[in-house]
Amino acid sequence: MTRIPGESLLAAGPSDDGLSGGPTIGVLALQGDVLEHLRLLRAAGARAVAVKRTGELDRLDGLVIPGGESTTIGKLAAMYGLLDPLRQRLREGMPAFGTCAGAILLARRALHADGRPAEQPLLGAMDIVVRRNAFGRQIASFEADLDVLGLTGEPLHAVFIRAPWIEEHGPSVNVLAKVGTPLGDKVVVARQGNLLASAFHPELTDDGRLHALFVDLVREAATV
Repeated sequence: MTRIPGESLLAAGPSDDGLSGGPTIGVLALQGDVLEHLRLLRAAGARAVAVKRTGELDRLDGLVIPGGESTTIGKLAAMYGLLDPLRQRLREGMPAFGTCAGAILLARRALHADGRPAEQPLLGAMDIVVRRNAFGRQIASFEADLDVLGLTGEPLHAVFIRAPWIEEHGPSVNVLAKVGTPLGDKVVVARQGNLLASAFHPELTDDGRLHALFVDLVREAATV
């Protein structure tokens, strides 16, 4: 049987006992902060499971694609036969939430930081063009408080690590949040139907509102 990187760690993660009544939401477990996403999804009432193989996709109501390195995640997904089945599930309307590298993977096109086209496997599900490492290298990582459309209460504290931004988007994409830069305000949270993308790492704080928003989105999609 094919072994997936990090499988032993994920097997020791928190259980989903007691949440069988919630939607089943997978976290693509090839790279990134998988356990942190599982924790916040379960806190929001989902039955959250790590997804590593194609046979696990059919039972999902939704999917989170975590951060990491988007080219590596895309190549691993192709290597383990996940890329085309993921594209198919997304075409069928499965909700998905991409964070940082996950947002890049959801895009129809990716750019390098200098604007050159990035040749890498993409899912092509959202009508967005994403600029990789748009804010700079690791040393340029930062935190910011964001007003996110659809979230009530105080601003959302966001952690940006080698983060992208959404360079372009089509008319069906709703902008939920922007962050100020020397080049003007840049889109960092967007939604298109059942698809949600954030340029930062919401799993690195204890604020679970963006995950809760996605869980609600998955519930709504299941009733249609």
